[in-house]
Amino acid sequence: MPGVNIKKDDQVMVMSGKDRGHVGRVVNVLPREGRVMVEGAARAKKHARQRKDSSTRQGFIEAGIMDIELFFDISNVQIVCKSCGQPTRVGHRMEGDGKVRICRKCEGEL
Repeated sequence: MPGVNIKKDDQVMVMSGKDRGHVGRVVNVLPREGRVMVEGAARAKKHARQRKDSSTRQGFIEAGIMDIELFFDISNVQIVCKSCGQPTRVGHRMEGDGKVRICRKCEGEL
């Protein structure tokens, strides 16, 4: 799955799972694994112990329960078109020397 149409900083909508309908920005993409991380979706609790760290001012990293974001399968999200504002599949068109991503619904450029 090396050729993915979703890139970092794209606006996407979650289409399945417990966060269905959530619209967020893509934070990270793993094209070989077919995974994508969406801002504010697929959150999990992580318990952290206090530990020493020389980079902080007090020398310790705070303990507690943190919310972390997990990866989605890339098939569970669709890109949101900038012009029509709807989730859509990605098409391609040749313009000049390069290929441009377009919306399948309104033919607008993504």
